[in-house]
Amino acid sequence: MKKTVIIACHTLKDELNRAIQEAECQFPVLWIESGLHLYTDTLNKRLQQELDRITNVERILLAFGYCGNSLLGLTSSGAQLVFPCVDDCISLLLGSQHARKKISEEIGTYYLTKGWLEFESNIWQEYQYAVKRYGKEKAERLFRQILNHYHRLAVIDTGAYAVSDFLELTKKIADTLKLAHQVIPGSTNYLKKLLTGPWDDEFVIIPPGEIVTLTHLCHDTTEPLLQITGISQ
Repeated sequence: MKKTVIIACHTLKDELNRAIQEAECQFPVLWIESGLHLYTDTLNKRLQQELDRITNVERILLAFGYCGNSLLGLTSSGAQLVFPCVDDCISLLLGSQHARKKISEEIGTYYLTKGWLEFESNIWQEYQYAVKRYGKEKAERLFRQILNHYHRLAVIDTGAYAVSDFLELTKKIADTLKLAHQVIPGSTNYLKKLLTGPWDDEFVIIPPGEIVTLTHLCHDTTEPLLQITGISQ
């Protein structure tokens, strides 16, 4: 019997692979396509389908945040579920929920990593589509409304790759969207702790047969949530 399996969002691939290497972990990983996090119900159904398929394991590690209650109602009949106690993967990559809250209290911040840039429906792709569909002037007005509460674009340097490889692009995005540009330190330590434990109050543990409920999803961020679905649909 395989003791542990990981289910992870593809957006975290670089960071999780680094954590796996550093932890010398050999758990198999099931990758879930990045775009599903924009659609809570779809992601929830997909995760439950994967949980139902996995048999003969003792534990399933979910490399996800709550992602708009996407984990709500999940259950595994035969395995323990363990997942980070964070709203989304931003807190995972910043190292803690506390770090996310502290940075967010400074100034409204839109975060980017290599994984998010490679996701086809990222904010830059949506902006370019809006320009093509509505024209530059209308697209700029639209995105000023969408980003009304955001004043900074922060590239999270998790150490999993060289951020210098795409800083030219992120600076262009920031300039175009009228946001300040900054590189902020991140970490893969939270992901590594998910792999190795100890699973303290930074994690939620669901015994076999029990269901993830709202009491497990204790949201603690103060910044507005941004979803840009629908522009290019």
